[in-house]
Amino acid sequence: MSLFISKNISLGDYEIDLQAIRAQGAGGQNVNKVASAIHLRFNIPNSSLPKDVKQRLLNSNDSRITTDGVLVIKAQSHRTQERNRDDALKRLRLAVQRCLKAPKKRIPTKPSKAAKRRRLDNKKQQSQKKSLRGKVDL
Repeated sequence: MSLFISKNISLGDYEIDLQAIRAQGAGGQNVNKVASAIHLRFNIPNSSLPKDVKQRLLNSNDSRITTDGVLVIKAQSHRTQERNRDDALKRLRLAVQRCLKAPKKRIPTKPSKAAKRRRLDNKKQQSQKKSLRGKVDL
């Protein structure tokens, strides 16, 4: 038997759809873990985030984001549902904060002549060391 509790929570300026899943455990040691599990579902396209932040969040290589743009954070390590909810909210806050700042654009530069020469010298030294391996002078 499962009981789904769903409500909206605001995190700063952002609206969050919180879905708490309470499930009947099968017995054993994990009954309390399963009974207090939280699945936080944050719908990125329908949130009040700015467009550029939404795009950065959707483009991030986070495995918790589904194909329809929902960030699912599961927390079930604590014994109480309140602590799991706080843990999930903290992880959501970190994920959003990571995407709030635009990444710095790196200006591609060509390596200098000195850098090319050093790299070439380094390669020559490495190949000389490899060629001397296993050879014994008598």
